[in-house]
Amino acid sequence: MLTKEFWSGKRVLVTGHTGFKGSWLVIWLKMLGAEVAGYALEPLTAKDNFVLSGIGSQMRHHIGDIRDFDRLNRLFGEFRPEIVFHLAAQPLVRESYTSPKETYDVNVGGAVNLLECCRLSDSARVIVNITTDKCYENKEWVWGYRENDRLGGYDPYSSSKACSELVTEAYRKSFFNPEDFAHHGKSLASARAGNVFGGGDWQVDRIMPDCIRHLERAEPIVVRNPHAVRPWQHVLEPLSGYLLLAEKMFDNPGVYEGAWNFGPEDSSFLTVGSLVDSVVKAWGTGTWQDRSIPGAVHEAHLLKLDITKAKSLLGWAPVWKIDQAVTETVSWYRNYGSNRIFVICQEQIEAYRNGWGSEKCR
Repeated sequence: MLTKEFWSGKRVLVTGHTGFKGSWLVIWLKMLGAEVAGYALEPLTAKDNFVLSGIGSQMRHHIGDIRDFDRLNRLFGEFRPEIVFHLAAQPLVRESYTSPKETYDVNVGGAVNLLECCRLSDSARVIVNITTDKCYENKEWVWGYRENDRLGGYDPYSSSKACSELVTEAYRKSFFNPEDFAHHGKSLASARAGNVFGGGDWQVDRIMPDCIRHLERAEPIVVRNPHAVRPWQHVLEPLSGYLLLAEKMFDNPGVYEGAWNFGPEDSSFLTVGSLVDSVVKAWGTGTWQDRSIPGAVHEAHLLKLDITKAKSLLGWAPVWKIDQAVTETVSWYRNYGSNRIFVICQEQIEAYRNGWGSEKCR
């Protein structure tokens, strides 16, 4: 189980900390007693979880572009992180069609910058590169992809994340080889999650914030791909996996390096339309419309993850079923104007932790 005994006083660097997943990760790390620094662009909106939670005042908050190697490297020298979580990215499939060069510059070049800073650092011991389930060459199989399945990517975003995985593997073999840990002292892993949602995400082209924007205006929700099946999960699910993985890597160097899937159980593999139905039910009112666009840019219709490795070797498993995940998310959006967001986030993290059974993260 994640404990303050391990995390208390640990120096942890989170890139992309102003983003949706990054802000939740920082809040959890602070609850565990870690000393946290973040490096990221400005928050997307004034309603983001990072802004409304006020977590920036409880950490070393640095604004910077992951493509700026010199600035990032200075932060490594000043903060001297022991554990590094790399979340900074261009995270949108459709945006990658509009800005392919920026997508590769950020997602591939940014990963190189981060790993190079870690290579030059004498303090970094554990590095976790957060990529995506979309890094696999998706054949739209009915079974989940395993960590040793072929990487690929139809669109620039997915391809860029597969490239980030290849860069990670090259650094692990060339500079952070587990067999030579006594020489370099670093453990490197990558983590692949499913389609994550939760409170405080206002990105465009994501189904949960799209739902909320329409529901707040009492408009029908516009759904462009209602029959696509996705591995839906609350943001706390993969974050618990990242944290547990980092603990294991820190305490057992040379054992837990490599790629890891942190996806949901099969019951949470739903169509987009089914997820929207759950959101409408939790909100209490609303409708949605199928606005599929013939000839739209390619997006996968079926994608699943196999999480056997994380279950078997880490003792990790998902906690919240889809209905509870949606309920907790809708609760955040219902209350984001209440000036209680930091407390709400803490309460949801505690509720999630309380849901860990005896088989979870022992």
